[in-house]
Amino acid sequence: MITKALIPAAGAGVRAYPATTYIPKVMLEIAGKPVILRNIEIMRDRLGIKDIWAITGYMGDTIKSFLKDGSRFGVKIQYIDCDDHASGLAKGILLAKDRIKEDFVTILGDEVYINSNHAILKGMDMGGLAAACCLLRSDDFKMIAKNYTVKLKGDRVASLEEKPNKADGPVLGIGTYIFTPEIFGAIERTKPSKKSGRVELTDAINTLVREGKAVRGIFLEGEYHNINSVEDYNYANYMYRSTFFSSFKTSVVIPAYNEEESIGCVVKDFAGKVDEVFVVDNSSADRTRRVAEQAGARVETVKLKGYGDTIKYGLDHAKGDILIVVEADHSFRAKDLGKFLEYLKDSDMVIGTRTTRQMIEQGANMKGALRWGNVAVGKLVEALWWGQEPRFTDVGCTYRAIWRDTYMKIRDRLSGTGPEFSPEMMIEVLRARKRIVEIPISYYKRATGVSKHSQNYLKVSKTALRMLKMIFKKRFAA
Repeated sequence: MITKALIPAAGAGVRAYPATTYIPKVMLEIAGKPVILRNIEIMRDRLGIKDIWAITGYMGDTIKSFLKDGSRFGVKIQYIDCDDHASGLAKGILLAKDRIKEDFVTILGDEVYINSNHAILKGMDMGGLAAACCLLRSDDFKMIAKNYTVKLKGDRVASLEEKPNKADGPVLGIGTYIFTPEIFGAIERTKPSKKSGRVELTDAINTLVREGKAVRGIFLEGEYHNINSVEDYNYANYMYRSTFFSSFKTSVVIPAYNEEESIGCVVKDFAGKVDEVFVVDNSSADRTRRVAEQAGARVETVKLKGYGDTIKYGLDHAKGDILIVVEADHSFRAKDLGKFLEYLKDSDMVIGTRTTRQMIEQGANMKGALRWGNVAVGKLVEALWWGQEPRFTDVGCTYRAIWRDTYMKIRDRLSGTGPEFSPEMMIEVLRARKRIVEIPISYYKRATGVSKHSQNYLKVSKTALRMLKMIFKKRFAA
């Protein structure tokens, strides 16, 4: 039985720039969890392997500070430092020659597996084999061209080709292998590739095949994504979230203060469409709490400083994996909920924009000056965080959705208690290097009352100044 594993994680991930500017590629998160950890969990849970070596190089300290000795993840992790992380995968694996003296599993640290059947490898007997390569049947020849392909005779590998110019068949080579110590000698005997100028692992396995050693091809099932670029990363995240989306719980958070005339309509609009409607009653003097409860909401009455504090409390105490914020004045509707949820599959936070003229109800508080003011400040945020490629036309829209794991990453950096909390939340998602998308939504006239932050030009000016102060503080002082 194989009891050891090796996970290469030394590469700089230059093709995934700018996502890898501040973080190694293997630490990019899929649905809130680093890719390398997901592959360690495959080793632990499906292969029964708890003794793992990790090869680290580019920003290796970031990986080590997260994984540490592996004990909190139920494994033992030891590290091999690769000083030349540009030397390639094969040379990195060769560094394990003096550490691993028995058969071992290798899973590349930057590959994503969804619903895979890695468990079929557990307890595999390598008797007579020098190596085994895991494969997938795939008609995606573009993906095959990014990886490697294999020609088979029965279940034996006849040849391998790294990044083929043209795939001869629907066989995709993936980054899960079982090696005997013979792989180390094969790497040493293999010449650098004419394409890349370095020794390729695929060529080293080919060396074993040419020398008459038995290499087995093992077909796995499930979804596979090799993260080479930002597009690959975003697509892998989308596919993972889409696959498991029905299992995520959704909470709608409604901050409320003296909203008894409208809160019931808002709660009923969302009730039944989400798993929880949570009203945070900021010590209203009217019947807000009672009306919300009668309409089907979970309500907590608290005494907080203002708009931002109330939203933070709601996000902190909501139960869902997906957290959605709306106003209590019925200016937003559940009819836009589906758009938020769909775009959340492809991003970490989704914010609404009330600046699409065709979607603003007559009488809604989004007249020309206010609308263009939001656009202008949105473009200011874009300019100040240009490297993150945001696209904003509204910094004051309350209607927004965020994954809980993303919110928890920014929670301790949120300080705004009033309307400045809205752009602050957006900015902190950008600073956390997360993906944020803005979508057009319908905006309706308030059911009752007036806005506490934009009912007249004086209040609009005060709100704008608070927002601008927060924006420049985050960019230049924090």
